[in-house]
Amino acid sequence: MLTSELLPIWEKVERGKRLGFADGLTLLTTPDLLGLGFMADRVRRRLHGDRAYFIVNAHLNHTNVCALNCKFCAFAVKPGHPRAYTLSLEEIAEKLRPLQGRGIREVHITGGINPKLSFSYYTDMLRLVKEILPDVHVQAFTAVEIDYMSRLFRMDVSEVLARLREAGLGSLLGGGAEVFDPEVRLAIAGHKTDAERWLEIHRIAHGMGIRSNASILYGTIERPEHVVDHLLRLRELQDETGGFDAFFGFAFHPENTPLARERAFPRETSGMYDLRILATARLLLDNFAHIRVLWMMTGLKLAQVALYFGADDIDGTVIEEHIIHDAGSEAPQGLTKEELIALLREAGRIPVERDTLYRPVAVYA
Repeated sequence: MLTSELLPIWEKVERGKRLGFADGLTLLTTPDLLGLGFMADRVRRRLHGDRAYFIVNAHLNHTNVCALNCKFCAFAVKPGHPRAYTLSLEEIAEKLRPLQGRGIREVHITGGINPKLSFSYYTDMLRLVKEILPDVHVQAFTAVEIDYMSRLFRMDVSEVLARLREAGLGSLLGGGAEVFDPEVRLAIAGHKTDAERWLEIHRIAHGMGIRSNASILYGTIERPEHVVDHLLRLRELQDETGGFDAFFGFAFHPENTPLARERAFPRETSGMYDLRILATARLLLDNFAHIRVLWMMTGLKLAQVALYFGADDIDGTVIEEHIIHDAGSEAPQGLTKEELIALLREAGRIPVERDTLYRPVAVYA
């Protein structure tokens, strides 16, 4: 039985009426977490039934040197720092060669904003991935990285994207969105690519036929109205382009971050808030086919619960990830395909192995 505050919203959902800002605030703040989960799960079930998706993928974090000053990040360091690294092409090749013959379908590439790297470094890296793993889809670079390349190398965004695609880029990453509200963004990310520019870069990519994902960073200093505004702005762009494949949330991991040192964050996000974000997103983002829970962010057990709070995708094997682990994630460094299949089956779902664009590869009924 839904509470009196949720029932009118559910009636809108049942009638196919789009939810608005006030509805989003109610969803994100309701004390009836189970009612919220019920609603989100019903919407998910209509779209996907008992199926839940995963991908066999690997991560490549080519450098942790970064010119930005994001206070939520534990991965990035300044040039000359003892922990600084930038992989040479040969070092990248050494990481990629062991992946041959392992059924990898996607290589996920992102790193710091390193001002020492040439544009040819990025294109050569993409070509190298396709040379060693010719059948993989390369999902690489956030809008922030594309913005940086455009400004540093004095090219239009469309030219940057065209040259990267020629070198092997398949689609863009969804990171770098953080929180669109300008005050929150300034406080946690400094003068990073702003919301309008982030959205515009994805708009340009979608217009070129390059698909992407969308995200939010939550658990820092944002308020409910900031989250709802962020989701609605993503929905608006999706109405316009239809180019987003999935939405996911990055839960703030405070360990080793400047923001935690400044504001003394006591702990990570609660499981309750993780579930609220996903469920609210499923209900507000009515034009997104997929809501993804990042098991590396939430942990494996909560990721299973999230499959009943609107999520239909549990991400992938995530071989060789550093950014989240540097911020204190205690999740495994990677999972095997068999472990992901078991995880989904234990949650009562039919595992579907997918590719980057959500085309089914195998169903493990």
